Amino acid sequence: MILPAVRDSRLVTVRRGGLLTDDDHRSLALWAAECAEHVLHLFETVAPSDSRPREAIEGIREWTRGELAMMATRALGGHAMGAARPLSGAERFAAYAAGQAACVAHVPEHDLGAAAYAIKAVRAAAPAGAETNTGREELRWQRERLPNSVRELVLEDQQRRNSICWSVFDD
Repeated sequence: MILPAVRDSRLVTVRRGGLLTDDDHRSLALWAAECAEHVLHLFETVAPSDSRPREAIEGIREWTRGELAMMATRALGGHAMGAARPLSGAERFAAYAAGQAACVAHVPEHDLGAAAYAIKAVRAAAPAGAETNTGREELRWQRERLPNSVRELVLEDQQRRNSICWSVFDD
């Protein structure tokens, strides 16, 4: 469970009564896509013929350009998560990251789901004893790519939801 019991109005879109602008929503979606794509190879190495996670990442990018409807994008996220279910370890987490990224179109707070699952993926793929350091490197990589317009918001949200995101956002 990566979504909080109480929603932060800064992560609810203006059309739903929140404060998140369309531009910032798209920025969160693109960042989530980048986080998921960074670990996608962990899935594709194990299941090269299953395109569902890649299609989810492509779908969220299409959504940000106005080329795909929210419901279609969210459905692609569900398909990517379906690809994850029979798997375990890094490949499973990588597919979940892609699914979470696509679901940002529906609920912006899924951005941290994409980031957290990406960190879990690299930790699971790391050699024994290197998991924590590898996870921190991934977290730094992700934070370096945060758009300035949403940087403070995401960093605050990482602190707020760290405990329900497997504490992967610890520095």
